[in-house]
Amino acid sequence: MSTPAHEQLDGPPGDPLARERSHLASSRSALRAMREDVEALDISDVTANWVNAAVLARQIDERIKALADLSDTPLFFGRLDYLHAPGASRAEGAEGEQFYIGRRHVHDAGGDPMVIDWRAPVSQPFYRASRKSPMDVALRRRFGYTGGDLTAYEDEHLSDPAEAATTSKLLQQEIERPRVGPMRDIVATIQPEQDEIVRSGLGGTVCVQGGPGTGKTAVGLHRVAYLLYAHRERLARTGTLVIGPNRSFLHYIEQVLPALGELSVQQATVDDLVAQVEVRGTDDAAAAVVKGDARLAEVLRRALYSHVSMPAEPVVVVRGSRRWRVPAYELEELVRELLDRDIRYGAARAALPQRIAHAVLVRMERAGEAPDDRVQDTVARNGAVKAAVKAVWPAVEPAKLVLRLLSDADFLAEHAEGLLDEDEQKAILWARPVRGVRSARWSAADAVLIDEAADLIERTHSLGHVVLDEAQDLSPMQYRAVGRRCTTGSATVLGDLAQGTTPWATRSWEEALAHLGKREGVVEELTAGFRVPTDVIAYASRLLPHIAPGLTPVASVRENPGFFEVRTISGPAEVVTACEESLRHEGSTGLIAADARIPVLAGALAAAGIAHLSPGEETTRETRLTLVPASLAKGLEYDYVVLDEPQAVVDGEPDERTGLRRLYVALTRAVSGLTVTHTAPLPGQLAGRVPSGG
Repeated sequence: MSTPAHEQLDGPPGDPLARERSHLASSRSALRAMREDVEALDISDVTANWVNAAVLARQIDERIKALADLSDTPLFFGRLDYLHAPGASRAEGAEGEQFYIGRRHVHDAGGDPMVIDWRAPVSQPFYRASRKSPMDVALRRRFGYTGGDLTAYEDEHLSDPAEAATTSKLLQQEIERPRVGPMRDIVATIQPEQDEIVRSGLGGTVCVQGGPGTGKTAVGLHRVAYLLYAHRERLARTGTLVIGPNRSFLHYIEQVLPALGELSVQQATVDDLVAQVEVRGTDDAAAAVVKGDARLAEVLRRALYSHVSMPAEPVVVVRGSRRWRVPAYELEELVRELLDRDIRYGAARAALPQRIAHAVLVRMERAGEAPDDRVQDTVARNGAVKAAVKAVWPAVEPAKLVLRLLSDADFLAEHAEGLLDEDEQKAILWARPVRGVRSARWSAADAVLIDEAADLIERTHSLGHVVLDEAQDLSPMQYRAVGRRCTTGSATVLGDLAQGTTPWATRSWEEALAHLGKREGVVEELTAGFRVPTDVIAYASRLLPHIAPGLTPVASVRENPGFFEVRTISGPAEVVTACEESLRHEGSTGLIAADARIPVLAGALAAAGIAHLSPGEETTRETRLTLVPASLAKGLEYDYVVLDEPQAVVDGEPDERTGLRRLYVALTRAVSGLTVTHTAPLPGQLAGRVPSGG
């Protein structure tokens, strides 16, 4: 379907490549002029006060940053030649227009577009048009770049039935381009099935199941960028958030949205969201599983509302020479009414004094007085009313509630009855008494429980959209914590059931969406692999029947099969040799090993004089090797990977299935080549003939 890529460094003025370069230069000049126009804005006389001035200055600063021209990032990557003007009927005979598709909108001094934002409706056919459905596109042109220089183009004549269908060389080159530094956007290579997810509406929650290299993370980030384009005002008010599994992962992806001109999206881990106490302790697997179970939400609710008691005494309010009495039975009716409304504990507690004050005002009116709202507020603050509320509906601190549950066996047993058995209760009870919230050695799972309790007391603020990546490793209680952040918004959930490596790993996406509070969410599956080479993903897929039966294996669409070798070695020195071989190629190299073997390999690299980075540190042209503990490999990618001792990766986990899932993750981090080194026998699930290199 595409003609061969045309390459030329210089050419006559009439040459197509020269014309495209000229348009690129003009577009860059126009973008620079747009930026200069914003920089020249004088706001000294247009704001009423310093607060408005500060807000406007910040908005201008963000606009200037969004208009930055990154020299090594192509300003546009494609062109569409329409048969007819978009929006015009064919009967009108309107002549087709030509649009350059890029990362952001650029216009000339007259306001005419020179580059169209990839998210605009007119850009959509760049990703979805085909010979079967050309979408009124006569020609789709892709551009190839070296650095920031336009060096090639490739045409697809979608309306020409005589043109043979072929694979886009430039598309393959962009997909297989070496990776150095943080994750980059895939805006030039989005595929139709990915684009459909990216452009799905703001109102719906989408869950994307995708194996290694299917682009699910990139799809999630590009969906945020699209939603910010299509619903900017709404999301500016409500906010957006990207949640990743760890800081290394967030650092790796943090440049994708800014490269697309989006600077306002926050990033966090689940631990960041629930950080109300200092986490200094850890749980064993049994305790973590119970604490992460959704049943704990009901245990917490019971424990919280056990603090509410029915009034035994009336409330007597003295105002001047008059005494107003509200009997206990009427107070009980007010309390039960608030309980039946099922509103937040704190909101009900705040409403109770007003309800009591209203009962007093009714008596005043019956006695012939004419009290107003100010009188009601005064009565609500009366000492007798406040004392009654404190006795009946006391204030509760979330951390103290969880502290009591985890340290008081009788209190836990009372509220876990019928929910947790004795063994489960023992698993989460602290072995030693704790004096207070500050002295407690809270675990990450405890912090999630405190967040749940805090939400039972006061509603958590909801954002407009949340992206949750590597979701398969979240516990039900962690899903609930994320769901609280988008109760009135939507979510994009990204993950791979085969890569779940926690004892509480997600069993099904339907179950995960239920815990998230998004039962109506739609599950989409990506099965085309763009990152992992064919031989590598085929080898890793040998584990799928053992770790995720029923999942569709990823089918690599890359033309380059990549380098793959399984090598028997005698010691760490030969692991270093494998790394040196990988470093002879362009791009990044990751040495992935079981966590326990990291110190040994770090020593071997140091002895050989080879500098290396830790996950989260940005690779450079000078230092391209990263030493990666297997526990941190998820979500990362490297051009070449050396995987040390697969059996040690498996043995480093609590059980074989979790270990095999961790191994599956480690095997699928390579973009161009994988070398597996081992002295111990390989796991039996990987048995069978393997390539000796390629």
